[in-house]
Amino acid sequence: MMSILELLLIAVGLSMDAFSVSVCKGLTSKRFSWRMALICGLWFGGFQVLMPIFGYFLGAQFQEMIEAFDHWIAFGLLFLIGANMIREAVWGEKEEGKSSGSLDFKTMFLLAIATSIDALAVGISFACIQVQLWSSVVIIGITTFLFSVLGVKIGNVFGSKYEKSAGIIGGIILILIGLKILLEHLGVISF
Repeated sequence: MMSILELLLIAVGLSMDAFSVSVCKGLTSKRFSWRMALICGLWFGGFQVLMPIFGYFLGAQFQEMIEAFDHWIAFGLLFLIGANMIREAVWGEKEEGKSSGSLDFKTMFLLAIATSIDALAVGISFACIQVQLWSSVVIIGITTFLFSVLGVKIGNVFGSKYEKSAGIIGGIILILIGLKILLEHLGVISF
């Protein structure tokens, strides 16, 4: 049986990608918005709940197949979103009403998937060990929600001071997160 400390450590580890993306969202906002913070928290926390459940029910029989491509999906999504943030910051090409800090459905959905793919693998591992699934995913979701809200605030504090470079930095961070996920799964690096 997994201890509460082990579960909290897993929850914090899983929430770090969502935290980093939330910091990027905060970087692109001119002023702190509870609405943005709560939306990021709900998207990222919600997917951190759903993905382990989905992984748990997929079970261990599909583990190898999923692990064969999950890191490529995460890298691709984060790379594309990050590159778009950099493009917008450098050339100022923003669609009317949209920015890299956008909370539109498509952007948030892609970011939520990209930051929760590791949680899918954790769900598969939960199927192989004795774990209380529902309480575990609630702890993971709440932890990610809190880190995401905090990330938006931290990003906003720095973003309002360094507005022009914030989009570039945020885009680079997203690309680096995607690269880290890819290199970890390929066994090039380990953390």
